[in-house]
Amino acid sequence: MRNDPILNRAAYLAKKNKYEDAIKMLKDHESRYRDSFRYYYLYAVICLHSGNFLEAKENFDLARKRKINDPGTMLGHAVLYLKRMNTVQAVSYYLEVQEMDPKNKISKKALETIRKHSASEDLSDWIASDKLKKLFPPIPAAVLDGKDIFKAILIFAAVLLAVYGILAFLNIAPHPFKSNNLRAAAEYTLSSQERGEPVQIGGFYRYILTRDEAINLYDRALSQFSSYRDEAAKININRILESNASEGLKNRARLMMDNMEVPGFDNFKRGDNPSYNDVYNEPVIYRNVHVIWRGMATNVEVTDEYTRFDLLVGYDTRTSLEGIVPVIFRVPVAIYTERPLEVLGKISLESSYSAINLEGVAIHQSGRLE
Repeated sequence: MRNDPILNRAAYLAKKNKYEDAIKMLKDHESRYRDSFRYYYLYAVICLHSGNFLEAKENFDLARKRKINDPGTMLGHAVLYLKRMNTVQAVSYYLEVQEMDPKNKISKKALETIRKHSASEDLSDWIASDKLKKLFPPIPAAVLDGKDIFKAILIFAAVLLAVYGILAFLNIAPHPFKSNNLRAAAEYTLSSQERGEPVQIGGFYRYILTRDEAINLYDRALSQFSSYRDEAAKININRILESNASEGLKNRARLMMDNMEVPGFDNFKRGDNPSYNDVYNEPVIYRNVHVIWRGMATNVEVTDEYTRFDLLVGYDTRTSLEGIVPVIFRVPVAIYTERPLEVLGKISLESSYSAINLEGVAIHQSGRLE
């Protein structure tokens, strides 16, 4: 995108709260920007911040015609729907933004606000208190051209080198090639005794491992854990825990599992996501493993303390059904039964080890999944 002095100047004026001056500048040059998404989006956001909601909607509509999946435009439409108390349409837009940008703070705050003020009177009072501005998309910053960016990079590099030189002189500079992408794994490394006696003799176990198989299985789990592939590591650890591996090996494996993290949609390793059939065929090794499964929700029950529903796994296309899995969230969650959804949850098994359940962590649900 090229540097544009008119749009940059309008953005600068708006950031100084000189909305009328910014809008006048944009109106005076409207004929130059008939097909410009940036123009209509900037115009819409400035109108929104100035309180001219009618013109804001008109220009958000024009911007979306030129770029239909822009998160900022969706945030603008969403907050306008919210102002009109149309929470259903507002939530739909906010969910779409979260799916495209899981770290978007405005959509997250908006959904929390709608959930907190679910009663229409509470939400109306909240909007009337002038807090709605917190959900406005920000006024875009000026766009630099290639020369400006190159100059900025040179200045930043010079500052960085100067700071690094000072740190090096003080002998506290970090090593430039040291990797911080791996977890510390020293406390989980097997001792020589544990490696020497990795299995136990006698007893009844689901899996019987040789000495080499037990050690290789543990080493593979440790490597995955070090690389933050927790769900893949859990599968290997569960196999160890259900086997004739020694108690020392199992205790190390339990300690490793206790220090794993709960994933979110933004950092879940989709490549390690087991299918429903994988879990159904060998459920015991997937206990406590997090999965993301897509489908439809039915038999929804929502209270102040929990949400329960049955997930029709694989039925998001309405053509095939892989299985039905009960899901429970320990908090109330909005579920739209007419739309497909993705559920991030932890697998739990009943005492029979055959009935699969999901303890819900998060949900993605929007029209984009259809």
